[in-house]
Amino acid sequence: MVLKLYSLALPVGGQGIVALVLAEKQIPFEHIAVDLDAQGHKTPEFLAMHPFGQVPVLDDDGFILYESRAICRYLSEKYSDHGTPLLPKGLKERALVEQAASVEFANFHPAASKVVREVWNKKNSGLPIDQAAVDAGLQELSAKLDVYEVILGKQKFLAGDSFTLADLFHYAYGPLLAEGGVDLMTSKGPNVARWWNELLSRLAWIKLKAEGIKGTAS
Repeated sequence: MVLKLYSLALPVGGQGIVALVLAEKQIPFEHIAVDLDAQGHKTPEFLAMHPFGQVPVLDDDGFILYESRAICRYLSEKYSDHGTPLLPKGLKERALVEQAASVEFANFHPAASKVVREVWNKKNSGLPIDQAAVDAGLQELSAKLDVYEVILGKQKFLAGDSFTLADLFHYAYGPLLAEGGVDLMTSKGPNVARWWNELLSRLAWIKLKAEGIKGTAS
């Protein structure tokens, strides 16, 4: 049975990183569009899959999984021999990926999400932007990227010299900063800029951003 991904079609947030793993790993899947405006994520049927009523949700032949990072890890493990290797097999190498992924979740994600909430979410919803919140978020994010600059001065990617899930997780909010008019990812420092430009130039991301999330199962 083909995988089913329940989400919006827009490759942003958690659904964006799941779709990117599917693309990098070249995994066939069926896309089930969820209409949030019609409260499609709050129906009894959907809540039976995701008790918090959020997207994305993965259905792998009856095995239901939610939370985007958990889905990404599951797919990367199950399809380890497909497409781009996103999780190394060595114990120490895997530990470094998990270390970098924890850094993303505990440091980059909270700071970036504060900025994105104002400059992208509110902007697209026509709501007034709280500039004080933007400034506070940018200050926090800038401090985190100062540390990234040091790390990326020693290696090509966040967990070493190979692209892994630790890098991929940054696509959830990173691209939305530029779309909201914030160019911090490419102006903070040469190492961060080199790393980020390399992520944005990956063919799987370029195609996903241009086409949106859509099933690839025949």
